[in-house]
Amino acid sequence: MNEFEWRRHLRALRQPRTPGRDLWPAIEAALDDTVVARESATSTATAIRVRPPGRQRWLLRASLAASLVLACGVGWHMLRAPTDKTYTAATSTWKPADPRLAGAAIELDAARIELELAIQQAPDSAALQRLLHRTERQQTQLRHLADQSPAAS
Repeated sequence: MNEFEWRRHLRALRQPRTPGRDLWPAIEAALDDTVVARESATSTATAIRVRPPGRQRWLLRASLAASLVLACGVGWHMLRAPTDKTYTAATSTWKPADPRLAGAAIELDAARIELELAIQQAPDSAALQRLLHRTERQQTQLRHLADQSPAAS
């Protein structure tokens, strides 16, 4: 089949076609089934909504108790959470005079701080230890570059 025949077949597909049988009876039956199902669901939902007052009070009390337990648990967890002293102690005040190196110093400090926080959560992670070591090595290299740069003189 060449391209000309292929295009002719595509054009033939654009022509309107009549179905082989009448589709309206099937569509009408499906719509009637949907209406019947919707009416039965509505009557079931109405029956469910009517609850005895005692049960509503019990559900209200249970939900309030669960909320109170959750609030107490969050508060207790917040009180017991260790203070993050390494975050404030780890921030570096070193800033090279060269503005190109200053941006790199800020990025490396932020990366080191994030790695230290991640290591506190997973102290046995060898990958995090390697990343922290690499970041500290890069900071050392950056300090040597800052010392050698003409802006440091």
